[in-house]
Amino acid sequence: MEICGRFPSINPRFHQMATFQPLTAWCNLSRNPKSPEHLGRKMFILGMGFVGRFFAADLKARGWSVGGSCTSVAKKNELEELGYESYVFDANDPRPEILEIVKNHTHLVVSIPPVAGLGDLMLRDKKFAEDILKDGILQWLVYLSTTSVYGDCGGAWVDEEYPIRTMSERIRDRLSAEEEWLSLGRNLGIAAHVFRLGGIYGPGRSAVDTILKQKPLSFGQKTRIYKSHTSRIHVADVCQALNASILRPSPGKIYNIVDDDPAPRMEVFEYAQDLIEEKFSERGEQYVSTGRDESFVKGIGSRGEKRVSNSRMKTELEMKLVHPTFRSGLQSIIDNADLSALRKPTVS
Repeated sequence: MEICGRFPSINPRFHQMATFQPLTAWCNLSRNPKSPEHLGRKMFILGMGFVGRFFAADLKARGWSVGGSCTSVAKKNELEELGYESYVFDANDPRPEILEIVKNHTHLVVSIPPVAGLGDLMLRDKKFAEDILKDGILQWLVYLSTTSVYGDCGGAWVDEEYPIRTMSERIRDRLSAEEEWLSLGRNLGIAAHVFRLGGIYGPGRSAVDTILKQKPLSFGQKTRIYKSHTSRIHVADVCQALNASILRPSPGKIYNIVDDDPAPRMEVFEYAQDLIEEKFSERGEQYVSTGRDESFVKGIGSRGEKRVSNSRMKTELEMKLVHPTFRSGLQSIIDNADLSALRKPTVS
């Protein structure tokens, strides 16, 4: 089965998002009573955050019915204005009603992290969840995890089979959640997958945006800036991987979703700074940096060093990355950025 269509970059505005071309390979799906051509294409995104909204916009533009969960009434209203069925869901107080909604969808993306010490609250009573979902039409799901489960590998290249030795509570909770969702898929005969995502960036959430908005760095950003290797992935390529998995389901498979260049964060910020200065220069304006690099905390961000391989993703999902390195991704972001809306340049 081949993907018919390309995956261009996504516009930074959710309301006016440039979408992927229709995936006409849907017409090649087997005549299966549970295939999307018989049931319709109904996606539920459990946790409609940064990735969820980009993916939802892509799906909606291609004719999917899309619903999802959020954490407040305000977010629910915002999502409904964009045309999505939306439900308020508190991961700390999961209600069984959400499973009744999920079971009436053909596809599910889970984008809610486990709760420290408690694991994945949606599956605390897995038998209960299975009893509800077994009578539904769900056929495919993916649990969005993180490459941080590999821990500190001393800068070594790691793939999906790399032995995980670091077992902090946070990593144990993530690995447990991964296995619970894969196990649910096996028990229900659903094609369940795990995506281990690198650091996600894209329009509105990147080194370019951090610098332009002139907001203080979080402690995590300060400590990670001097890491030698950081795996990342542009949100457009996360969406591409999700689409590719829908077309090529591989039950029980784990994929690293990262780009080709696990570059240091400092290198990324320096490149973003260069792009910004060049952009202002093209506009005949002057950009003055605030010199925030002085606030970086040097020497304590060496933990978690690893270089994550994306070989399985590219081979089995037959993906060609839209943004194989941060340079391509940041260039796309700066090309579409509304600089005047972000920050007025300071002229000395």
